[in-house]
Amino acid sequence: MKKIFLRLLTVMAIVFSLMIAGCAQSKSDQSTEKDVKREMDELVLSIKGEPDTGFDPTTGWGRYGSPLFQSTLLKRDNNFNIVNDLATSYEVTKDGKAWTVVLREDVQFSDGKPLTADDVIFTFETALNNGSVVDLNVLDKVEAVNAHTVTFTLKEAQSTFINSLVVTGIVPKHVYGKDYAKNPIGSGPYQLVQWDKGQQLIVKANPEYYDKKPYFQKITFLFLNEDATFAAAQAGKVDIAAIPASFSKQQVPGMRLEAFQSVDNRGIAFPYVKSGAVTKDGLPIGNDVTADSAIRHAINMAVDRQALIDGVLEGHGSKAYTSVDSLPWWNPETVFEDADMDGAKTLLHDSGWKDTDDDGFLEKGPLKAEFSLYYPAGDAIRQSLSIAVADMIKPLGINIKVEGASWDIIEQKMFSNAVLMGWGSHDPHEMYDVYSSRYAGVDYYNTGFYKNEKVDEYFEKALAATDSAEAIEYWKKAQWDGTTGLSAIGDAPWAWLVNIDHLYLVKNGLDIGKQRIQPHGHGWPVTNNIEDWKWAE
Repeated sequence: MKKIFLRLLTVMAIVFSLMIAGCAQSKSDQSTEKDVKREMDELVLSIKGEPDTGFDPTTGWGRYGSPLFQSTLLKRDNNFNIVNDLATSYEVTKDGKAWTVVLREDVQFSDGKPLTADDVIFTFETALNNGSVVDLNVLDKVEAVNAHTVTFTLKEAQSTFINSLVVTGIVPKHVYGKDYAKNPIGSGPYQLVQWDKGQQLIVKANPEYYDKKPYFQKITFLFLNEDATFAAAQAGKVDIAAIPASFSKQQVPGMRLEAFQSVDNRGIAFPYVKSGAVTKDGLPIGNDVTADSAIRHAINMAVDRQALIDGVLEGHGSKAYTSVDSLPWWNPETVFEDADMDGAKTLLHDSGWKDTDDDGFLEKGPLKAEFSLYYPAGDAIRQSLSIAVADMIKPLGINIKVEGASWDIIEQKMFSNAVLMGWGSHDPHEMYDVYSSRYAGVDYYNTGFYKNEKVDEYFEKALAATDSAEAIEYWKKAQWDGTTGLSAIGDAPWAWLVNIDHLYLVKNGLDIGKQRIQPHGHGWPVTNNIEDWKWAE
């Protein structure tokens, strides 16, 4: 361990030599008051999440955390209520198709130019034309009523359109170009100073910011791997460090461990239909073993989720029952007793699965109870979860063959084999993407080709609802309505396993405020409330 630690410190020395002088703190006895103030006003973070494509909201930047450089029309508070940001108000017509948003009139971009309705229109039209992860296909047109009022007209009612107003940062029409992602200008709390891709990002407070002024005037984000991040924390070089569970038992002088609840889930997506069909690209669909409801339900019943949390996550996680646990649209009736090996065995036996040749594995007619479970190679947590689940399920008489592979290979296999997937966002529309029959075989969404007409009906009603409370009730019914649903007590097209706590080492005395339930580990979800960060008095 000592040798590893020394090697990591050497790596850190090389990385930090690339940082500008402003990142170094003066340790001399002649430190001036200015030096001290600079030190107190600056932070150095290593929290992963460098965007491959830069900082352009029209291509997806900021959807899993604060867009930092840009502002959004609306935002969510820590209780997931919708509140105003750039908007002062919004209205939706009774048919749910027209959304009118009134903007603040005191907002300027960091270059001093005013933010108007034209910038909002330009942002959403650009995002729509980019055809990226920003899904705006429901948007028909966006028009200016006046300089500070915008109307969005949808092709059909969609309650989740509001999330597009929550996560899409507004870009300035007057300077947007092909290099915008590298040199973003916006109206958010910070502005970019320097981005050395793969190494660091330096930002400073935006003096034009209209809302609560951030305490920290300069923040440096380091892009280090997990080992180097932990070494930097041990060397006292960072103020916040994102760490994996495997490092969580090791104490770091001067820092405390913060564990934040998330909906960053991991689970097994089962092929839901029998084999025989192929996709338009000729890839096989379905699996005769996992298409058997008893197999899927038995696995859900037998898995000991707490053992996975304790053994794989070092205790830092929670049991997963759906893809939306603990969010406002989650149905708590989906909770069930797991680690029930006897119940699972009885279910399989009653469903016709027998150990006919005494080899320990069940059979049902010509079928043997075995299938492959793929996980992305290089992902230690998914690998450990896959192996642990296979070991847990083996006493049932089910043989799960664990296979690590690249995503390119998994894309060829995922419609006919089980895959250890991960999801989790603050948008209920993701549940629609993952389970709706409309998304069967589309990208990484409904890979199992799950279909339940009643669930689809609830989805459509949730999307068409013009009242958020009404929409939430339909989202909940889609999970379980007392008779059917997409959860494990319903059709069980997935075996959700765990929600992973997000772990950070935080320098003692640094207050990062109240953290909401964090989404899947893309971007910088911990920065959602960055304006509230400060040194404790």
